[in-house]
Amino acid sequence: MIGAVYPILPGVLAIYGAFFLYGWLISFEPFGVWFWIIQTLVVIVIMVADYAVGALGVKKFGGSKAAIIGSTIGLIIGPFVIPAFGLIIGPFLGAVIGELMIGTTWKKAVSAGLGSVVGFFASSAVKIVLQLAMIIIFLIWVF
Repeated sequence: MIGAVYPILPGVLAIYGAFFLYGWLISFEPFGVWFWIIQTLVVIVIMVADYAVGALGVKKFGGSKAAIIGSTIGLIIGPFVIPAFGLIIGPFLGAVIGELMIGTTWKKAVSAGLGSVVGFFASSAVKIVLQLAMIIIFLIWVF
């Protein structure tokens, strides 16, 4: 679940991989075709939503493509540069810098930065809910 908020860790893929590990170590018997179809669809939705919800946050607050790219770079680099607060400051600064690089005003750049933070939190919430759903579906299928 840490991967839901820490972008470097592939949380959804770890959960998906755990299903295979369970199958190899215990048994694939409880899993049918529908289990794999549902889980695969959830994985795809999480991966698409992760980027789309973050980008939507930037767009809703008036950010451009440059802000989206900057926010994404900041989300990846931020936790390494500022360990405690990099997940929030990184996307914010990335979006602001991206907007300023294309000549946007400070006010609009800061607004795009706030949108990136809102998008990050919304994206994290969506990932947490869907990853919990994956785990609950697994538990229901197995037990």
